[in-house]
Amino acid sequence: MLGFLLRLLPFWLREPLLIAVGSVLGVRIMYLAVRDHDRVAAGLGAVFLVFTALRVHAVVRALRARRKPGPAASADGAAVDAAAEAQVQVQARAGVGPRPGPRTPEKEPNAWGQAFAAVALFGALGAALVLAPRMMPSEDTTSQPASCSAGDHEELPKAYKETPRPVTGEELCEALNRPDLARLLGTPEESATTASGTSNTAALTDGKVAQPEAEVAFETYTVNVSATYNELSIDQYVKLMKYGDEKDVKTLTVLGRPAVFSSDHTMKLEIDLGSGGSGGPVEQGPLARTLTVALDRDDRGGYYELTVWSTSGALPDDGALLGITEKVLPSISE
Repeated sequence: MLGFLLRLLPFWLREPLLIAVGSVLGVRIMYLAVRDHDRVAAGLGAVFLVFTALRVHAVVRALRARRKPGPAASADGAAVDAAAEAQVQVQARAGVGPRPGPRTPEKEPNAWGQAFAAVALFGALGAALVLAPRMMPSEDTTSQPASCSAGDHEELPKAYKETPRPVTGEELCEALNRPDLARLLGTPEESATTASGTSNTAALTDGKVAQPEAEVAFETYTVNVSATYNELSIDQYVKLMKYGDEKDVKTLTVLGRPAVFSSDHTMKLEIDLGSGGSGGPVEQGPLARTLTVALDRDDRGGYYELTVWSTSGALPDDGALLGITEKVLPSISE
């Protein structure tokens, strides 16, 4: 349909239109190719620019031919006109031949038809530009953020039934895997690579303490949030830190609840899946920063822990952890 409309347009309307469209599309595509370092887009933009250059060359040649008609063509035309006039005079003197009549004017192109074709062409081009992004598959190669794995909704451990209003690992994952989590970490250009949640129990409690947790990993940082439903208050937890290896302990209040910052090293464990046997020994991993917050304002026992670490050992500042905690905890349904 578009090609048919183009053929209906006269040369001096069709060619400038193709030049304008080709130049705009070519320059735009080349700009996007340079910005995104896309070789395919660069080739497509070059095709549009070459096509536009050929159209410009054709228009220039047509203008030169129109301004300077060839001498041979002028001489031939004059000779043909003279011969035709002489033949008419001879026939008039002899009284034979058809009577000279008014010359039939050449049929002029329909101006209204040309205008309608031009409007239809512009409309088709506009519709193509609007609908193309919707109809064509996206060329964005950026990976989509990971979603929380729903799992098979396995039966929760007995500790969850004995704990009033506990959250599950899936609920923690949904609360943690926020669209703005990367921005809160200071890496807004990254997307989550993995996101998961588990409804486990705390270690060394014989399965009697519910401890759901969730984890969202990015290229730079990994964030873990857990909830421990025991009777340990934040004040007691801080006293225990004095006997442990925690560093940079700092107490504060978060969302009206007692809280404490602490740092500790993660564990690094290598597992050999080959036929050679087991992996290496457990080693000290990179440093992790944790913000522990009481489950309630009265600090009657139990706490949330939000931990951030990276394989490179770099950590965001405490303000980032505080901002994430203030966003995540209110969204957890208790």
